[in-house]
Amino acid sequence: MTGTATYALLAVPFLATAALVAVAAGAVAARRRGAGGRRVGIVSAVVAGAVLLVMTGVFNNVIVGLGIVAYDPALVSGARIGLFPVEDLAYSIGAALLLPSCWVLLERPVRSERPGQPTHRPEETP
Repeated sequence: MTGTATYALLAVPFLATAALVAVAAGAVAARRRGAGGRRVGIVSAVVAGAVLLVMTGVFNNVIVGLGIVAYDPALVSGARIGLFPVEDLAYSIGAALLLPSCWVLLERPVRSERPGQPTHRPEETP
């Protein structure tokens, strides 16, 4: 692969897949909980994603600054955050989307023991 911003082009399929899985997880979550579902999971995912992005920025600057990782200037977009190219954040953004989405998609709904009773998760019982 040659040309400008090749690192960004490598991240596109990963981000597209993560976005599609996140949309599917949102649809599944809305269907399971109805329109008035809990927002705790979304807030938790956003906070965890923000922490992941900050930590990625700190450690990417360290490893690039120490010379452990180097980027070919011909293959990056040119935009940098400190010492590393912005394309490097794509994988953290994808992980922040993908992990909570997979959690929602792989979660098994708890069934009620008696028919007609609403289902409750252990953490939701008063």
